[in-house]
Amino acid sequence: MEKTKQTRLDELKKECLNCQKCELGKTRTNVVFSDGNPETAKAVLIGEAPGENEDLTGTPFVGRAGKLLNEFLEKAGISREKDLYIINTVKCRPPKNRVPEKEEKKQCENYLMEQIDTISPKIIIFCGATALKSFSDSKTPISKIRGQIMDIEVKGKKYKGIPIFHPSFLLRKHSLEPGEPRDLMLKDLKNIKSLINE
Repeated sequence: MEKTKQTRLDELKKECLNCQKCELGKTRTNVVFSDGNPETAKAVLIGEAPGENEDLTGTPFVGRAGKLLNEFLEKAGISREKDLYIINTVKCRPPKNRVPEKEEKKQCENYLMEQIDTISPKIIIFCGATALKSFSDSKTPISKIRGQIMDIEVKGKKYKGIPIFHPSFLLRKHSLEPGEPRDLMLKDLKNIKSLINE
């Protein structure tokens, strides 16, 4: 009998909970595996790495940036609980919230790819430059390519990918004027909403 998405992910999470492949396993409080409903999710949203609040709770995007992300999702009509499966490029918090190192991302890559393959989403959302760099060698700044549809391959399957600003960047940008980052973020998420509803 074929495994359900949830069963596959539960097995993968068990592996993650015991993982000590890199140094981050020694300093974490919790493994931050995912959030959202794997059975109903139409999009996978990938963040950079867990921060302090995520490390304490074991859930991605629950700090200040996560709260801001929730506000934008709500305005765009995207349900965090039903439409998204939320993960990070690495499952453990890097010390002092630094950017995860190449080797750390490499050790976590199998978990990341298995999660995407299991969900098989309509679209992959790259939340910020670090998430995008795990899938693309592009040196173009996220401000220039956000909102653009890219072709992404994971385990031999083709997906649509869209980079968006990371909400932590928006914490420093308060303007709601047309063309400003917050305005562009909302436009990108509304576009994503229409793509997942196609």
